[in-house]
Amino acid sequence: MIDKLELTHLRTLDALNRFATISAAAEHLDVSQQAVSLQLKKLRTILGDPLFVRTGQGMAPTPYAKLIAPRIGQVLAGLNAIPLPSEVRPEQAERTLVISGTDYTQKVIVADLVRTLRREAPKVKVAVVDIEVSALTRKLHQGEIDLIFTVDRYVASGLVTQPLFLEQYRCVTGNRALAGGGVMSLEALMAHDFIVTNPGAASFTGSADGWLARQGLQRRVVASAPSFFMALACLRGSDLVAFMPARLLPCDDVFEIALPKYPPGYQVVAAHHPNAQNDPFIAWVLERAKARLVSATSRA
Repeated sequence: MIDKLELTHLRTLDALNRFATISAAAEHLDVSQQAVSLQLKKLRTILGDPLFVRTGQGMAPTPYAKLIAPRIGQVLAGLNAIPLPSEVRPEQAERTLVISGTDYTQKVIVADLVRTLRREAPKVKVAVVDIEVSALTRKLHQGEIDLIFTVDRYVASGLVTQPLFLEQYRCVTGNRALAGGGVMSLEALMAHDFIVTNPGAASFTGSADGWLARQGLQRRVVASAPSFFMALACLRGSDLVAFMPARLLPCDDVFEIALPKYPPGYQVVAAHHPNAQNDPFIAWVLERAKARLVSATSRA
């Protein structure tokens, strides 16, 4: 019959144990004496024990009521300790956080965020996984991923996004002499061989091609890399040129070519499933990520 007990029953038992009279228990619970008497009657039926008997000094607990009193108190204390969403503290959080990002966002955002979590939420385990664009929505829906840091164009509709910053492109090469001749015109730049970055696709088309076409220009792409870091590795010691995110620069053995203008940048965002919109820990993580980015920008 224990499974028929309700929270109201437990609170009534606890109040009667503590105050020993129906009137005092009712005042403590902010209900009528009739309501307490009714709850006591239900409790006697459920538990098969009188629980409290009248004496000259009020209501005296039976041996069974004395036996269960500490357990009732423990249950109520446990329930009262359950935090509300707004009361969750990072240092007390115990969970696993799965973050997905491109190689670029892993370096620019996620690495620093992991260090922040170790300091401020030490009980949280963090798993960082590479982005699989085709499976992102499914994995978010199934709870396999909590947060994504990526470019806005990779985020499927239906996900909740927060803009973080606008990244800008710079032009770089592995040839120091090529970078040392002052501002290079776009027309002169087209005479050099390019490497582009295309995650997950063996393509020689890059995001800057449309912008160059609008200038009446076409570049010669001779290499394609799956990540910015692979592209940077290919650039070192070569005469290849590339457009690279400014936050990955400066970089050893890679030199910037000054141009009169650059391809438009892209919006970097955080994204999560709508189910996480009211998750206070996710909200805190995003606030910390944004705060760290602001701090890094101001230092730069």
